[in-house]
Amino acid sequence: MEDNLLKTCLYDKHVALGALMSPFGGFIMPIQYTSITDEHNAVRHRAGMFDVSHMGEIFVSGPDAEKFVNHIFTNNVTGIPDGKILYGMMLYPNGTVVDDLLVYKEFEPGKYLLVVNASNIAKDYEWICAQKDGFDVEVDNASDTWGEIALQGPEAEKFAVDTLGLEPAAGLGFYTYYEAEWKGTRMIVSRTGYTGEDGFEIYCSHEAVNEIWDILLAAGVAPCGLGCRDTLRFEAGLPLYGHELSDEITPLEAGLGMFAKIKEKDFIGRDALAAQKEAGLTRKIVGIELQDKAIPRAGYPVEVDGVQVGVVTTGYRSISTDRSVCVAMVDKAYTELGTQVEIRIRKKVFPGIVTKKRFYETNYKK
Repeated sequence: MEDNLLKTCLYDKHVALGALMSPFGGFIMPIQYTSITDEHNAVRHRAGMFDVSHMGEIFVSGPDAEKFVNHIFTNNVTGIPDGKILYGMMLYPNGTVVDDLLVYKEFEPGKYLLVVNASNIAKDYEWICAQKDGFDVEVDNASDTWGEIALQGPEAEKFAVDTLGLEPAAGLGFYTYYEAEWKGTRMIVSRTGYTGEDGFEIYCSHEAVNEIWDILLAAGVAPCGLGCRDTLRFEAGLPLYGHELSDEITPLEAGLGMFAKIKEKDFIGRDALAAQKEAGLTRKIVGIELQDKAIPRAGYPVEVDGVQVGVVTTGYRSISTDRSVCVAMVDKAYTELGTQVEIRIRKKVFPGIVTKKRFYETNYKK
């Protein structure tokens, strides 16, 4: 099985720690080291670290870099200061999502870093390059040369500053970054995350990532797998491509219209979103809480009076709140808060109520 999968630069570290390894996005990745619950709680209450070296790093540079990024990206990079990061999406002309991503405005003039999902690296790179006609830009897929660690949790800043010596990290605001060096090699440190907690993403060479992992591990930071990464992001109301976003879902249906600047600029898929907004949505992603301890899983039907009106995209027994909750794509008529619905779990149905998508109060440093 592993012969057909890619390995990150930290693969040997995971195996040495006895991690449960499983395929994810074309890579063989750690799912858990001890238990998903223990690792989830480590991030919520102390600090944990994730190998996210499978994520993609694509650089766009050249005289038309800003214009080009605005053309392919739903958010607006014009006028943002150096050191700022924006979340948004790349869309197909019909308004559905190629991928969701982060755009880092580089300190170098006319250069941007696009951080994309691991499972979409090849597709994204090909799609970006196909949009270059008429733009004076260079596109560089540097994903194979970068490693990345996500250091997350209320004690993340302490470990970044006191353990790694990254003093400027303490001064970062949410969704900003700075460039540094680690023993002579380039490093990018950003205050972002995918857990609902404060934290940092540290990008550097493969060798440096291995050193930093060992230093943090020795200092007591819990290694965490993709299992709790999913439970953490889910509780915080953060989407996962392939579930709450896809090539069949638009940002408006996902409740992410704030990241699509329809009125500010033109971009691929803008006209489709504008038309959808004008016509009104026919479905939308919502949160649902079950009145039972049954666990709603992705793919389970959402019903009203025995008729299917939606489908679960992600669901868990929330570790932080001990509630059975899910997010689901539901017909517009059943999206109001407080609406009574049912989740079909095999042959039984369980009553639920429509809620907000965020099930946990996030703790970002603004």
